[in-house]
Amino acid sequence: MDHDSTEQHQHSTKAAAAVAVPDGSAGNHAAMSHPGMDHDDHAVHTAGQHAGHSTAMFKNRLWLTLLLSVPVVFFSPMAGHLLGYAPPRFPGSAWIPPLLGTVIFVHGGRPFLKGGWQELKARQTGMMLLISMAITVAFIASWVTSLGIGGFDLDFWWELALLVAIMLLGHWIEMRALGSARGALDALAALLPDEAERVADAGTETVSLAELNTGDVVLVRSGSRVPADGVITDGSADVDESMITGESRAVARTVGDPVVAGTVATDSSLRVRVTAVGADTALAGIQRLVAEAQSSSSRAQALADRAAALLFYFAAGAGVITFIAWSLMGSIPDAVTRTVTVLVIACPHALGLAIPLVIAISTERAAKAGVLIKDRLALERMRTIDVVLFDKTGTLTKGEPVVTGVATDDGVTRGALLALAAAVESDSEHPVARAIMAAARDTGLPADAATGFQALTGRGVQATVNGAPAAVGGPALLAELGLSVPGRVAMATREWVDRGASVLHVISNGAVIGAVALEDEVREESRQAVAALQNRGIKVAMITGDARQVAAAVATELHIDEVFAEVLPQDKDQKVAELQARGLKVAMVGDGVNDAPALARAEVGIAIGAGTDVAMESAGVVLAGNDPRAVLSMADLSHASYRKMWQNLVWATGYNVISVPLAAGALAFAGVVLSPAAGAVLMSLSTIVVALNAQLLRRLRMNPAEVR
Repeated sequence: MDHDSTEQHQHSTKAAAAVAVPDGSAGNHAAMSHPGMDHDDHAVHTAGQHAGHSTAMFKNRLWLTLLLSVPVVFFSPMAGHLLGYAPPRFPGSAWIPPLLGTVIFVHGGRPFLKGGWQELKARQTGMMLLISMAITVAFIASWVTSLGIGGFDLDFWWELALLVAIMLLGHWIEMRALGSARGALDALAALLPDEAERVADAGTETVSLAELNTGDVVLVRSGSRVPADGVITDGSADVDESMITGESRAVARTVGDPVVAGTVATDSSLRVRVTAVGADTALAGIQRLVAEAQSSSSRAQALADRAAALLFYFAAGAGVITFIAWSLMGSIPDAVTRTVTVLVIACPHALGLAIPLVIAISTERAAKAGVLIKDRLALERMRTIDVVLFDKTGTLTKGEPVVTGVATDDGVTRGALLALAAAVESDSEHPVARAIMAAARDTGLPADAATGFQALTGRGVQATVNGAPAAVGGPALLAELGLSVPGRVAMATREWVDRGASVLHVISNGAVIGAVALEDEVREESRQAVAALQNRGIKVAMITGDARQVAAAVATELHIDEVFAEVLPQDKDQKVAELQARGLKVAMVGDGVNDAPALARAEVGIAIGAGTDVAMESAGVVLAGNDPRAVLSMADLSHASYRKMWQNLVWATGYNVISVPLAAGALAFAGVVLSPAAGAVLMSLSTIVVALNAQLLRRLRMNPAEVR
């Protein structure tokens, strides 16, 4: 068989590759987690305003602050006046708000005070400095009032308590969201078994994962998890890969198929030869990708950070102007009250949540759907894409040959021809052999036993079946044997060749008795993906190294808009540049092996089929499964997250634009003045609205099968 003459026969073993994670420990699945991570709450940030802060820290401080806030608010005269009740009076009751408020300021406000001081030292004003300024002003003003200094009525204890509580709540929500995608993948690592059954000469032995080495054979019992990446050497089973690909259906796996650590053999036992352990497994690589996504930059986040820095100067400037203006009007107490109110409510915590929450929830939703976002900018750019350029093999097609046609000579049935071909191929491990044997199994006829198997390099294979010589091969084998093709068979094979199919002839007793056509099978999901993208107004193009007739056949079947055929791997990025030269924004979808330059050049590089091959550094997005419809999920998520970002930005900045002038008394001449209490309530509502609006992203359907 001319196994070397077709693209299908050059089936890559890329599916078994995996990426190494720095600092990981081979064989120890716990090593896949980042050092220092709070495993209960999945989040310890190493950069930015939350440096060194864990989710648990914010949660613990929040609960204590809420507990102490109840008596502070209850005994506050201002709260009683607003709510229409008289706080109970007894000896020492007046000191309950100041004392508990001080504990709240020191304990609950410590992360903000520390962060503000760090920003001040670094001369990088931002959100933490704004928050620390607000709570410090409220704390000092309240103590001045409690001690009776200057006769001011600035009882801000209840506002201080609620302000700190709201800030802690907001940061806790943010930290939980930022850690969700990471936490989901830490949970994947935790799903790995602690031990494995290694096959030894005397049977099996139970060993820890740290003792496994590449090349070991392990026994995976029915219902058990695969302990390391490997290739099946014995057995077949339906394997649950949902934790990797997001697909709910189990996938049939048999001898020669790769399996991934953490997946489950649902209905039968398997023997697996280990190809990667510990930090080299696919799970470790996926975790690394999500870590990169967490640390990657975002234009929208950069905008929010700059806005926070500007708002610090805005708030400080507004406070100074307010104090001067009211002082010139001869009312020092009003000047102090209005200035303190401005500084307290100008803290734009809603702005601090506007972008991080949307990005974090987007990353989390994508990760759970098997879309791993390495570069947040790729997600932001996806909504602007004009054309999606798909690599053909392994992306729009399955990358494996299937039998698509059978032609027989007179007196030979289709089933008999496939049974004979399968018998000859039974000892071959070539993808073409597997395709022929699969087609033979579908006929229901048993394959005869073959002896004397011999591979004929570049020509085919031969064996003895039922005592008669038989062979399967291409034109080179026919020429060597001097055989001619019967007219009936030749007529069918000409049509196959014209459309780019590979043709293999079946020979028995020195005569050609039939032929089979093999082609790279088009994914059913590809038809839906192409149609849905075109319905959204996005062009679909295909690029391949295949001959033009092969590319044309696939393009016609899928109704693709533009085709680039016979393109060498090193020239694929030039085709991306050609599309960009027309003014089109390009998303390139490829397998990440030969497509790296094109993936890097495109506005959005998407590597597909990363369930077991995550070494795709050139792509900004990696799809854990092989479903091209996931591109649609990403496009929808890009549009939805962009809308939420701007909605939150408009709401958060709008709050400050309106509330600060009112708090400063800009409309005092008309009798409209924003009281400190009302300002605190509005500030809290603004934060809650932004947080809830971001949570609405969770309603977005990310399952590729549900995207239309």
